[in-house]
Amino acid sequence: MSYEKNARVINDDIFDLVNSCFEKERSSGNINSRCNFFDGNKDYFVLTDDGSYSINSKEINHKVETLHTSTGAISESFEKFIKPMKFNYDEDLAILDICAGLGYNSSAAIADFIKNSSDSSLQIDMVEISKATLACGLLVPSPIPEHDITKKAIENELIKQDYAGISYEKCKIPENIDINVYIEDARQTVQNLEDNYYDAIFLDPFSQNMAPELFSLDFFREFRRVIKDRGIIATYTSSAPVRAGFIEAGFYVGQGPIFGRKQGGTLASPNPEVLDKSLPKNDEIRIALSDVGIPFRDPNLNNSSDFILDKRAEVRHDARHNTKISSAVKTPIFLTKNMEDEKLKRRVERNLAKMNIPSTTSKEAFYILECEENYTEKQDLKNNSRTRILDMTEKLEKVKNGDYNAE
Repeated sequence: MSYEKNARVINDDIFDLVNSCFEKERSSGNINSRCNFFDGNKDYFVLTDDGSYSINSKEINHKVETLHTSTGAISESFEKFIKPMKFNYDEDLAILDICAGLGYNSSAAIADFIKNSSDSSLQIDMVEISKATLACGLLVPSPIPEHDITKKAIENELIKQDYAGISYEKCKIPENIDINVYIEDARQTVQNLEDNYYDAIFLDPFSQNMAPELFSLDFFREFRRVIKDRGIIATYTSSAPVRAGFIEAGFYVGQGPIFGRKQGGTLASPNPEVLDKSLPKNDEIRIALSDVGIPFRDPNLNNSSDFILDKRAEVRHDARHNTKISSAVKTPIFLTKNMEDEKLKRRVERNLAKMNIPSTTSKEAFYILECEENYTEKQDLKNNSRTRILDMTEKLEKVKNGDYNAE
């Protein structure tokens, strides 16, 4: 199976129907198949609470999910990818939209730009591996007027690549907005981008388990190269390996907005001053100390999803009880805590003993978590999630290697 086919996430049936629709458009020279598609295939589209449409995914691990939260597809774009940004609309802006999908995140960015800018310009580079997924963006009703601008850019590229056959979208792209659409593996796109260029990166793959290659440490190192010093990366996931990957790639991290999920997403930046909210304390502890904080790795930016997942599993296995505390029963979060559940306590302290930590309330435990005594939800240059995580990681290594002597 090709990487492109494996990476595509939309439902297999609608994938085939969309391809057939545009094949008819090219062969017939008329727009009827495109114009009638949505009304004839509504069962494949999912109406979310804010009136915008999403699409069902293909079956993954025996489950079918929508590409967006049911709380609202376009609202999710504004809440998770636009509101956390600190754009200066008096200056020209550049945004990299990874896994652009139906174009909602870019459309939300355009809407906010038009509302707030005066003489500045906006460049958006949209990256999406699947032509059919982008084509779905042409087929759904536009949730906001600015989506018509995105549609026009998508249509232009699909015509250029001989996928769409007719220029049907009438909306004109404003002169101060430049939209480039890349239909290819984002790992290859990002290697060809300029250094220190982007004010924001939207990272919106379907899931880390399906596309770990787009959440890898090595991919994030490319982000570190192309983003500006005060730029912000936004992604919906609160995953420990993703946050760990950002930190190892040189980013500061913070918690993103909570919308449609129980936990907030993740924000990352080279500059901690643009990140307002720390990660939750227990998240910091688990990332720093347990094997769950082992990032995904893709050194040459060309490995398969399965290879990356399998390799991480191997590294986690090797790290457990050697360089990291076992993530079983969330062991690290009990450090410095008195435990009343004796059965759970025995399991936790067996795991800790393998890392030279005698008990949850030992001096070693308090030493490792010393920095968390200064935890604040508000981040600053000296006291933030990144510095605390690195501090705990260093202290765990000292304890495990016998370099710390409890008095």
